[in-house]
Amino acid sequence: MITAEDFRFIEEVESAIVPELRAIEHTIDVNQMRVLDAFREASVSDAHLFGSTGYGLDDRGREQLERVYARAFGADCALVRPGIVSGTHALTVAFFGLLRPGDTLLYATGDPYDTLEPVIGLRGRGMGSLRDFGVGFASVPLLETGAIDVDGVLAAIDERTKVVALQRSPGYAWRRALSVREIGIAISAIKGEYPHVRIVVDNCYGEFTEEVEPSMVDADLTVGSLIKNPGGGLAPTGGYLVGQCDAVEAASYRLTAPGLGMESGSYENHRLFFQGLFLAPHIVGQALKGNLFAAQALSMHGFHCEPAPADARGDIVLRIRLGTADRLIAFCQAIQQASPVDAHVAPMPASMPGYSDPVIMAAGAFVQGSSIELSTDGPLREPYVAYLQGGLTYSHVKIAIMMAIKKLTLL
Repeated sequence: MITAEDFRFIEEVESAIVPELRAIEHTIDVNQMRVLDAFREASVSDAHLFGSTGYGLDDRGREQLERVYARAFGADCALVRPGIVSGTHALTVAFFGLLRPGDTLLYATGDPYDTLEPVIGLRGRGMGSLRDFGVGFASVPLLETGAIDVDGVLAAIDERTKVVALQRSPGYAWRRALSVREIGIAISAIKGEYPHVRIVVDNCYGEFTEEVEPSMVDADLTVGSLIKNPGGGLAPTGGYLVGQCDAVEAASYRLTAPGLGMESGSYENHRLFFQGLFLAPHIVGQALKGNLFAAQALSMHGFHCEPAPADARGDIVLRIRLGTADRLIAFCQAIQQASPVDAHVAPMPASMPGYSDPVIMAAGAFVQGSSIELSTDGPLREPYVAYLQGGLTYSHVKIAIMMAIKKLTLL
């Protein structure tokens, strides 16, 4: 399916992005060293790779896994559990752990991701949302440059504001991902004037894309999903929260029960979580290389990509403006056809829980819904943007993108 001419084009694309590929290699090395140090400092042994049953009291594997996560993310404590079903669930645990009736949640990055709207209470009724429990909500849009409006955020904080949330990846929005540096500047300004306000960072898709993490710039809680970056393509499920110990403990009471917190919770085999985290810096690097290649190749065919090839990357998602529903569907179907699992399936737009528009999703993944594996999706709404993410191997992404370009040129 990939011809000699296609391979010549691949070489042309790669010759244009050599400095950026080398920069990604450096990021991989820095992050791999930090993760390795975390394993060594926690004295991980073979016995920790296996778990427990029942209540999971004194589960040494779980405790060591959380120590490794805390160290790898530059945090004091961590909550890493298979019972956290998604990034949205991890954020829900964080918000319900830190907020009380009468408090206000302030989003400093504009409107939150679609699946968080029912959690906050912006859509749906009587589901036990934050709004149902008397928690208010406000948001401050980003500046036209895509930067955080720090002055606007400071002006929006009042005596009821208890948590300020920052969404690092743009979700279904046409903007760049936020860098950890930008997040750190905003956190410093907020805590400088309002030290009682808690900062929660949605880190989904952003882990290990830079050499630092939000926990290292004073975020109270940094949260994400294990079937995205930190699971390294091996974690079968789960989510994490890392940060300051009192904030992690407060969240743990909402995940289990008040009084139980982090002391219980079993799982019979922790090996894939440990091994996935160890591989994560390398796997994320593969996804970043694929993201960069796709941006360069698609740009050379006239498609507008965010981030552009020369831009910094703060997450593993490439936003591709395709312009029509037919192109969006064709692109997603091509990625599916280039998948190792369910390559024979043709995805079509459909209603999805938590989304306001029909969504098309291509994900021929070994772990269902794993977005560190190569996948793409997008809502059927203008300007018909495909959100390409992941890739366990750089070679796979290159092949898939060439197949997608071939399909797009037929339209």
